[in-house]
This record gives sequence, C-alpha cells and structure tokens, in this order.
Amino acid sequence: MDEAWRQWRAETERTDRFLAGITDLSTRNAGHSDYGPEPGGQIQIRDILVAQIAEYARHCGHADLLRERIDGRVGQ
Repeated sequence: MDEAWRQWRAETERTDRFLAGITDLSTRNAGHSDYGPEPGGQIQIRDILVAQIAEYARHCGHADLLRERIDGRVGQ
C-alpha cells in the first residue's frame, strides 16, 4: 500500500510540474494520446485533463459502491 501511494504522489507531482509550464490549455500534446479521435494523434491538453478527471471520478464512484457494501452507509 505504501508503494502504491508513493507512486501516486510521484505521478501527481510530475503532472503538476508539467502543467505548471502550460499557459494555454488548447495546446496540443507533443506526445501520443489514446484519448484523441485517432490513436497516436495529438489532442488538446484541456481534453486530456477532462478525460483524466472523468476517469478518476468514475473510479471514486466504484470505490464508494464498495464502501457502501462494506459499511452499509448510503448517500453520505
């Protein structure tokens, strides 16, 4: 568990450093993206961030469903 948290923190710090250098979210990524209309195509940084937020939220929802099954609390 400690290693998973360490990796998560390292990745979020890396992302923060990268985004600190972005002044325009319509900038297209320099690498490849699986989020664009064509795999390997370029996509706006804004679209990548929105996709990541949606993915993260989806997984948080999954975790909430599991927690509800464990402790029985619903709607909190």
